[in-house]
Amino acid sequence: MLVLGVESSCDETGVALVEVSESHRSALPALRAHALHSQIEMHQAYGGVVPELASRDHIRRVLPLTQTVLQQAHCTLDEVDVVAFTQGPGLAGALLVGAGVACALAAALGKPALGVHHLEGHLLSPFLSSDPPQFPFVALLVSGGHTQLMRVDGVGAYALLGETIDDAAGEAFDKCAKLLGLPYPGGARLAQLAQQGDQLVFKLPRPLLHSGDLDFSFSGLKTAVLTQVRKIEMAGVLSEQHKADMAAATQAAIVEVLVKKSLAAVQVCGVQRLVVAGGVGANRQLRLQLNAAGATRGLRMHYPEVEFCTDNGAMIALAAAMRLQAGVASASMDYAFNVKPRWPLHEATSASLALSAVTQSPGAQLG
Repeated sequence: MLVLGVESSCDETGVALVEVSESHRSALPALRAHALHSQIEMHQAYGGVVPELASRDHIRRVLPLTQTVLQQAHCTLDEVDVVAFTQGPGLAGALLVGAGVACALAAALGKPALGVHHLEGHLLSPFLSSDPPQFPFVALLVSGGHTQLMRVDGVGAYALLGETIDDAAGEAFDKCAKLLGLPYPGGARLAQLAQQGDQLVFKLPRPLLHSGDLDFSFSGLKTAVLTQVRKIEMAGVLSEQHKADMAAATQAAIVEVLVKKSLAAVQVCGVQRLVVAGGVGANRQLRLQLNAAGATRGLRMHYPEVEFCTDNGAMIALAAAMRLQAGVASASMDYAFNVKPRWPLHEATSASLALSAVTQSPGAQLG
């Protein structure tokens, strides 16, 4: 069975093809080919993602990327068995592009379509790696818009343990980078600059570190960085060394909170595996500290390959294939579709993500 996956939730257009073995149905789906286009360069002039521009660019990119994937996999559209797409969460207009194209392709081919939860794609993305995890495990989903801890007992069996009550970790990276005058996208640039700084020069808070629960909060950290920057600017000039030291202190604060909360979640759940997924999961310091803690405590750490940390079509095709394999979803021949810009992952647990029978207009998605 071949599953074509389309990702268009924000500022990356991704398409991929995975194959489920008919003879070994218990085997993990195999990635046949994938292609990705990032809109970072387009959005840099605006200092962030412009939703309307993102949607228009998805329209231009998705079909050429599909052709590229099919060529790489040496197969044709007629050989595709299921067309999967990101149903949510994400930008409404961007989601509608992927959903519309995927359902149109499926209808033209007479093949079923399947909507996939974007965060489930991230959560399952380590199964594409050379060291895939085994159930059960705790997952730290950490990206630009989400910071969550989940207990994962199987495909579609997810329990929310804790989440951010304001800014996500990725947002904190990006917003603090902007305060330091770093260009978009700031998170990765802040992490790079932090290598040249001393994290002990500035004392920054670790919000909710000792809260006794597994929730996160990073808006206070952003405010603390803003206060420090203004103090320096009032006294003189924010030098490059100031920026490097502040970047190092910011990264250290975020990483410490993520590591300690993740380890606490593993202990609470009594499991021996931690999966870290999402864009921030590529952060070098986060991986180093988690690996060190895991070695001390006898825990297994699992990450997606770096190329699959950010949004991509491979994780969407994989999630669809794994849901079909596990029998927790059924693809639909009803090509009416909806998208869900706001869609908590725990609401999708143990339930089919098949397409809705009610078509919603683009305007209806913005409410």
